[in-house]
Amino acid sequence: MACCGYLGVLCLIPLILNQDDSYIDFHARQGLVLWIWGVLSVFALHLPVLGPYLFSTSTVLIALLALFGIVSVLFNKAWRIPVIADLSDRFR
Repeated sequence: MACCGYLGVLCLIPLILNQDDSYIDFHARQGLVLWIWGVLSVFALHLPVLGPYLFSTSTVLIALLALFGIVSVLFNKAWRIPVIADLSDRFR
């Protein structure tokens, strides 16, 4: 269930169903921040020159961070993604 937290909009499933488990909640909140970042990066495509570059860079970073998050779950660790974890703490 913690892996679902890093699969885009599927982060809402563990957020709704497993509010009692702090480990799953931690990963779901980090996944929620990554998903919101991805949605906001789509709007960057409307910027004239830098839009496609911002979108491409964001997409690659989100994919890498989600992959690291999934690996963290597979090794049963709670790796705090540096800036993402600080933002996800605000969703408590």
